[in-house]
Amino acid sequence: MRYQNTKEDYGLVTILLHWLMAALVFGMFGLGVYMVDLTYVDSWYKKAPAAHIGLGILLFFLFVFRLLWRLFNVKPELIGSPFEQKAGLLVHRMHYGFMFFLMVSGYLMVTAGGRGVDVFSWFEVPALFPPEKGREETAGLAHQFLAWAFMGFVALHAAAALKHHFINKDRTLLRMFGIQPDKKGEQYE
Repeated sequence: MRYQNTKEDYGLVTILLHWLMAALVFGMFGLGVYMVDLTYVDSWYKKAPAAHIGLGILLFFLFVFRLLWRLFNVKPELIGSPFEQKAGLLVHRMHYGFMFFLMVSGYLMVTAGGRGVDVFSWFEVPALFPPEKGREETAGLAHQFLAWAFMGFVALHAAAALKHHFINKDRTLLRMFGIQPDKKGEQYE
């Protein structure tokens, strides 16, 4: 398998970025839902937010790398009807938008007190804005809303991939697994 994309298929780097980021997004969503109900007596009361924040910063770096990789790499041709292609592009762009604004809202929430973000004691991301009363709550509400909305778009994305695989019987889903069946046009048997 090639590292870079071709006009027909995704390369190893794109595939790994996709699935690594998907695993992090699902893990962070689950951790976020879990940690909002923790109380001070729970052992994960401080560990869960620290893990969520640290993983969020690492996800941001992966996100930037993914955008650069996409910008400087060949994009495989889209499969499906013109409507499906336009809808797919729109949903992908919205994925990027949701991820970006989720990360920004999380950063604004964590740095509302003017302190930087500690990332697993490896390094610190500085607070770019002075402390601001009320920013933590506002950014927190935005972060929560965006997280749930993003999961809705992820479900739509997964449903579309399954539709391509089981109904259209095209290679859309297989390409993101790096599977290259015998090609007969755009469909497989």
